[in-house]
Amino acid sequence: QLQLVESGGGLVQPGGSLRLSCAAPGVILDNYAIGWFRQAPGKEREGVSCISVTRDTDYAEAVKGRFRTQRGSAKNTVYLQMNSLKPEDTAVYYCAAGLGGSGYAYWGQGTQVTVSS
Repeated sequence: QLQLVESGGGLVQPGGSLRLSCAAPGVILDNYAIGWFRQAPGKEREGVSCISVTRDTDYAEAVKGRFRTQRGSAKNTVYLQMNSLKPEDTAVYYCAAGLGGSGYAYWGQGTQVTVSS
């Protein structure tokens, strides 16, 4: 059973940066497609970014040019670098993993990101 653990969330001022981590101890995440999602209070969960096993990436329009997702050198961690944060980025952020185009079967518990002055 693949267990994902997100970390790196917190409180940051508008314009600031955070780097979220998605870790899977003992598992090579390079073999999985990874997606980042977020859910703000009262809103539906939305996709933020994804990275394929070939390291192709895609981003939601709302975060393009500000967020970047990349795989770590240790092969068991994926990062979401978030720059120029806005109050509307406030949400619980989740990472998810999937194999072979079958969707995201594994989800982390989420980490809170709050952007506020």
